Amino acid sequence: MERYNPSEVYELFVRHMNNPRVVVDNGACATATLVQVHSARKHGVLLDAVAALSDHGVCVRKGYISSDDGRWFMDVFHVVDAAGGKVADAGALLARLESSLSADALPPRPPPAAAGAGTPTLLELVGADRPGLLSEVFAVLHDLRCGTVDARAWTHAGRVAALVFVRDEETGSPIDDAARVRRVESRLRHVLRGGALGARMVRADASAVNMDRRLHQLLNEDGEAGSRADRAESEAEAPTPTAVAVQDWVERGYSVVTVSCRDRPKLLFDVVCTLTDLDYVVYHGTFHTDDDHARQVKLLGVSFSADPQRFLSCYY
Repeated sequence: MERYNPSEVYELFVRHMNNPRVVVDNGACATATLVQVHSARKHGVLLDAVAALSDHGVCVRKGYISSDDGRWFMDVFHVVDAAGGKVADAGALLARLESSLSADALPPRPPPAAAGAGTPTLLELVGADRPGLLSEVFAVLHDLRCGTVDARAWTHAGRVAALVFVRDEETGSPIDDAARVRRVESRLRHVLRGGALGARMVRADASAVNMDRRLHQLLNEDGEAGSRADRAESEAEAPTPTAVAVQDWVERGYSVVTVSCRDRPKLLFDVVCTLTDLDYVVYHGTFHTDDDHARQVKLLGVSFSADPQRFLSCYY
């Protein structure tokens, strides 16, 4: 019989008592589906909720975040589907949100002898984007007898980040031989034509990796490691009306982060992910998309432990 440490069981009990309550309502608004998330405050809950909405493919048109006492918060989102209408599968959206935010079960704990058995190898790729790049990447993997289990890629400002889960084609086992790992990484770095990060292989549980968030982090790391020149050239060719402002409210112990730019898929996810990675804690916020698809995001109360100027360096 599996046994857990008493502290783990107590933590689960506390989380269960404060399990988030989610409401998805198609009747409250004439033009959008209303999503409400009410929960005890926990670092990362806002990001989990926004990530679940992003994974479901809905667009957040407007909403607000409120946490008056610092212990409980209420998130309200007005969301639409890809066609701009109400979300038809409201039940599926509710189930996804509840599953993403639920704390009902302890994570599975495999026996020590079997830990990592069958876990695919995660390949992280970052480089300059160009036509045919992914085709060349998968051709190299096939040539090196690496079978692809899952993959996802993001592109931004002339850069590309990709996550590829691979196994040995013949045995289905993870790729952990050091010499083979170095060979795969070397071949792929050549295909990627340089880059601050290039290619690296790590062991990771696919079910535990939030692929969108990891891709976001890879692009940020790539920018911080020295791709400013490429991005400046790209922005010079296609200027965008993007503005980010950080104001310090010393008397209240907050800062106010305001983002104004063109709307695009996953924009709210990118903003919340960046703030979370910079150790910001969002207490209040509003976001709105007007008729010409320009979005204004104003985080009205952000307590931070990082330099607020770092937010300006993220890849918006």
